[in-house]
Amino acid sequence: MALIPVTRAIVIDEREIAESFTRASGPGGQHVNTTDSAVLLRFDVEGSSSLPEAVKLRLAVLAGQRLSKDGVLTLRADASRSQEMNRREVRERLIDLIREATVVPKKRRPTKPTRASQTRRVDAKKGRAQVKAGRGKVRFD
Repeated sequence: MALIPVTRAIVIDEREIAESFTRASGPGGQHVNTTDSAVLLRFDVEGSSSLPEAVKLRLAVLAGQRLSKDGVLTLRADASRSQEMNRREVRERLIDLIREATVVPKKRRPTKPTRASQTRRVDAKKGRAQVKAGRGKVRFD
């Protein structure tokens, strides 16, 4: 039973991750047709006992289309010709995504512009209007 540390408080059991291997697309010559070097990682976010509910919700938002309707996160890595390097990369991407989901976003406090900033804005607009008005045809009366 191997445990994968994500943060100090969150540790994922390796049994929660399912990996499958397929042939990678792209360059690689004859080698690419013979080895299953691409890695497809599946992680059941909804069924995971390692993640708190708040992290699961934020992870679902961050994952976007990579999360299926069943709540399974799917990541693919095929950048390297080595299966082991692709495996390492896809696991790091999973860990980074979970770490990003652990960060609680700050709540936005609505603010009003100050009276001085409103005045500066209006004055700047009037100044630009005068510059543009001065670009018209020159009249000799």
